[in-house]
Amino acid sequence: MKGPLFYSKILLFGEYGIIKDSKGLSIPYNYYKGALKVAENPDEDAKKSNASLSRFVFYLENLQTEHPDLVQFDIAQLHHDVAEGMYFDSSIPQGYGVGSSGALVAAIYDKYAKNKITVLENLTREKLLTLKTIFGHMESFFHGKSSGLDPLNSYLSIPILINSKDNIEATGIPAQKATGHGAVFLLDSGIVGETAPMVNIFMENLKDKGFRAMLKNQFVKYTDACVENFLGGDMKSLFANTKKLSKVVLNNFKPMIPEQFHGIWQHGIDSNDYYLKLCGSGGGGYILGFTEDLEKAQKALKDYKLEVVYQF
Repeated sequence: MKGPLFYSKILLFGEYGIIKDSKGLSIPYNYYKGALKVAENPDEDAKKSNASLSRFVFYLENLQTEHPDLVQFDIAQLHHDVAEGMYFDSSIPQGYGVGSSGALVAAIYDKYAKNKITVLENLTREKLLTLKTIFGHMESFFHGKSSGLDPLNSYLSIPILINSKDNIEATGIPAQKATGHGAVFLLDSGIVGETAPMVNIFMENLKDKGFRAMLKNQFVKYTDACVENFLGGDMKSLFANTKKLSKVVLNNFKPMIPEQFHGIWQHGIDSNDYYLKLCGSGGGGYILGFTEDLEKAQKALKDYKLEVVYQF
């Protein structure tokens, strides 16, 4: 048995901001993927994944009892397959902000949900929101509160524009240019990030009036502008606003940026060779970079592992 593939995702813009109703833009990232499998001779990773799935099944059983109108699963089949050794075979790194639990949630929903909403139907806003709600409940098993966006992206494999918490839509993004100098890239911090502690720090900071004002007047403002610039293909404005966003993050989200990256973050802002921003909740994992000149960025960051996500 081998299920269909589900891909990782990248939230280009909107990390933390979407909690406070900023815009957001999430895109599938096909480099990493995962699928449900049953192995003849499972290795340690497969056994670990199987044990985690076993706990997840009981969680889903509770979920459908508590929210009978929201979602129902074929729990008997799920129990049976997990008992047979089913696991999630995935190349998606965990704790890196690219949606490892999201892909698993999408795979389970796809295979075991009854009356599921499929990618082939006309995806109205209501359907998207219903899916997002279901996925949010399902993914909460892995790291506390979840918006449901990662699994939604993984499940649909299309870019998703978040206008606000209750207003999301499928969207198109400008076509890539394989020869383009501009690029979005991932920088490997070499550290596994934990989502829950970072979100807790953010929620604590929200109690501070000054932090809330910064969020509204700077962070959300620049994030919204970046989303509009990117979708509109206005790259000149995109880089101007990404630079502002990068500065705001460095000044106000220091705990979310691994300490050894504070210097190169600042260097990007000073040199204009690249601008860095958080990828997911931060604290490790990947850092997202934007550059108008990929060669320059690669030279400046030659000591680090860069993965190009999108070229324009």
